[in-house]
Amino acid sequence: MTRTPSAVARALERIARRDPALNAFIEVWPEEALAREPAARRLPLRGLPFAVKGPTGIRSYAARRLIAAGGVPVGATSVPGPRTYWQTWGQGVRGRTVNPWRADRTPGGSSAGAAVAVAAGMVELATGGDGAGSVRIPAAWCGVFGLKTTNGLLPSADRSGLASAGVLARSAAGAERYLHHVLDGYEEPAAPALPLTAVYSDDLGFADVDPEVAAVVRAAVDRLVAAGTVRLVDTGCALLDPGRAWQAVRGGSPEAPAAALVRRANDGRLDDLFAAVPLLLTPVTPNRPHGHEGPGALYSTALTWAFNLSGHPAASLPAGFTGDGCPVGLHLVAARGADASLLGMARAVENALPTVRP
Repeated sequence: MTRTPSAVARALERIARRDPALNAFIEVWPEEALAREPAARRLPLRGLPFAVKGPTGIRSYAARRLIAAGGVPVGATSVPGPRTYWQTWGQGVRGRTVNPWRADRTPGGSSAGAAVAVAAGMVELATGGDGAGSVRIPAAWCGVFGLKTTNGLLPSADRSGLASAGVLARSAAGAERYLHHVLDGYEEPAAPALPLTAVYSDDLGFADVDPEVAAVVRAAVDRLVAAGTVRLVDTGCALLDPGRAWQAVRGGSPEAPAAALVRRANDGRLDDLFAAVPLLLTPVTPNRPHGHEGPGALYSTALTWAFNLSGHPAASLPAGFTGDGCPVGLHLVAARGADASLLGMARAVENALPTVRP
């Protein structure tokens, strides 16, 4: 009788077969993973294969908690290469990491390889970190689910306070599995009452958004409204452009007058919004995946880094595709600390928004 390969063995086989064309991994640990699996099967995650972000990801708090719950790390995924911290795409041992939908485009970053590994089915989930959109952008551009947790909810080595732990998964259910095992006291949310009351903004009041990207996201939101999943409140969301404020905080000058003013103003506007509704919807990025030469002068973070400054949890889920075959992400943002509720709302949105492949 032929023995069915284990989950870890199947993941390692997929990595060996698919990764040479994608370069999602910088390290793969077959011997260690297979050795861990028998004991891991007796724990809650039952030997679930997962990937970690970058060369230090195995030491992260989230990775340690997943291992303790029975997850099995199979490898480390690509991040921007040495001395290219500003780049938003990965660099694997064999070269650049490519978008699984279009090899001529970047997967986004900095959790580049993590998103590609999940999108290509090599692993079910991968750890990430999000300081300006580093989980949500690659999730959007690779057509997977990405969660940025509330700032401070989970330990982070980032001294600026901008970065928070996150996860890339095939769906919101996978992200719930992650949060259940890395967050002490996690309580699974009840199914939210529908329709979800939400505010939609295509530009947050300042961003220059590709019209086709905006149209894909707006069409997804319209489908949610037609399905009775979402009810839009016509109040909008107009923030001040957070770019310089984010850069000041990252540079160690959080109290610079201009930065402090923008931060206070946006925090107040978001506090008012979430006092009235539980959900804000936007595109994840203002642009579609750019080429491997870089984004030029356009900030792919324009619609994400506001929520690293404010600390709100935010998620990306697939909204559809542009005409040239590029995935587009729908951005869901909730009140600070409402991570579990956000995942519950994301599951409701996913149920009503089946991904339409090109």
